[in-house]
Amino acid sequence: MTGSRAAAVELAALHVNRADPSSSLVRACRTELGRTCSVGLTLAADAALAQRVSLAAAGPLAVRGEALQVNLGEGPCVEALSRRQAVLAPDLDDPDTTGDWPVYAQQARAHGIRAAFAFPSSHPKGTGSRPGLVLSVYRDRRGRLTDADLNTAHTYVYAAELLLLTVPAPGEDDVMDAWLLPTQAVVHQATGVISYRHAVTAGQALALLRAHAHTRQTDLADLAHAVVHHGLRLPEPPPDPAST
Repeated sequence: MTGSRAAAVELAALHVNRADPSSSLVRACRTELGRTCSVGLTLAADAALAQRVSLAAAGPLAVRGEALQVNLGEGPCVEALSRRQAVLAPDLDDPDTTGDWPVYAQQARAHGIRAAFAFPSSHPKGTGSRPGLVLSVYRDRRGRLTDADLNTAHTYVYAAELLLLTVPAPGEDDVMDAWLLPTQAVVHQATGVISYRHAVTAGQALALLRAHAHTRQTDLADLAHAVVHHGLRLPEPPPDPAST
């Protein structure tokens, strides 16, 4: 299924001037798919896919489904972005499907998510510096999406990509600040603070933040807010054996 490029252009034009085009587009996608589906839109802000945030979520399952992938750094949307192809998981109890992200699958099931489908944007050659988008569909029941629903999801992620392309590409140093919503930008800010305090790379700082959030059983954004605005200091990371 490839989706309709012409329909995607019409959708992008319809939503581009909305106050929050990402949320508007995601709500429209959920309406078209039906209320049994929840829909999220995720942004990968660097080429290494180390930093991902949820731009929009519609439906009771999407907020938690998106947050889990950001918190854990794994899940169908992460795999879809890495592989640049759709990841379809009609049954999160199936280990053959969820083998690369078992923790996400377990926690998603605990929150009532029984099936998840991730559709990444397509990137023509020469646009690799731009962030990547993925549209995720969550359901509270097992089962495949219909061909019509697959086509709808592809069309909407194309439209989201067109919306992203209407914004000038930021420079390499400010890519996160330019693309993130204020509530999610704090994760990037906290990563910078931790990187400076502990003299580690940004990727290592994000891993420390995720690990501490998992240990404390709190959302990544809440922990990042405490680091940035309340001076919370994370425990020192263990020494790198390679450096000793």
